[in-house]
Amino acid sequence: MTSTRGPAGAVDNAAASTQADSSSRASASTVDGQDWLGLAGQRVLVAGAGGIGSACATAFADAGARVAAADISPDRLSELDDRITGLAADLTTPAGCDTAVDDAVNQLGGLDVLVHAVGTNHRVPVLEVDDGDWHRMVDVNLTSAFRLGRAAGRHMVDAGHGRQVFCSSVSSTLAHPDHAPYAATKGGLDQLLRVMAREWAPNGVTVNAIGPGYTDTVLTRAHLDKPGVRDHYTSLVPAGRLGTVNDLTGAVLFLASRQAAFITGQVLYVDGGRTLV
Repeated sequence: MTSTRGPAGAVDNAAASTQADSSSRASASTVDGQDWLGLAGQRVLVAGAGGIGSACATAFADAGARVAAADISPDRLSELDDRITGLAADLTTPAGCDTAVDDAVNQLGGLDVLVHAVGTNHRVPVLEVDDGDWHRMVDVNLTSAFRLGRAAGRHMVDAGHGRQVFCSSVSSTLAHPDHAPYAATKGGLDQLLRVMAREWAPNGVTVNAIGPGYTDTVLTRAHLDKPGVRDHYTSLVPAGRLGTVNDLTGAVLFLASRQAAFITGQVLYVDGGRTLV
């Protein structure tokens, strides 16, 4: 998607990782040459082929997983790593979500991991939010998560195992001005994943999310580049910098791994300490 989002693309974030980043991710998933995360051969569907989605898909491929990524944009699909299967799908529709999951199962021979990296935002005060903006953000950020999680959950519950990882936000807990619809969708997402986690835990399925803080992405860059904004946000982060897309991929891989088998219903904040202050 662009920074204002199309109807069903993934989060438009920073460009995909460099070769050095890929090597770093690959080594992080192994210890003394062993597959510490247990991701080799895992069948992964990433919903969204934009910045976060593309980076996650590449990180899984680096870890030896078999990966498909779904998106409405032919351009984003064409830019995916050659190891990743691109699936054309409108993720704002029920049929598009079901088709994306079914196609991934058919292409990969099953489904072990779902990563939901689809989202949009439009920064305006509450009194300036129109119904169209509200419904668009709910459809992209929350309803697509429900539909994809439900479709993937059917396969995972039947199989007796699975991992689902969603992209939430610090805005689900912090009351940022001009973020009302976005914050509402992320708060709703957090509660949705808790209920799914509770229902599917007996079937070996875990459901978690990462909660990015202030992150420099294509989606946020126009706002960050306004006079004083980048410096202001940086001053609010105890770590002293904004996040990058590559800060997020390690957390996603961990939550999707065998090492996180006893973690479910949680949001892992990747925010440099922003939620501490």
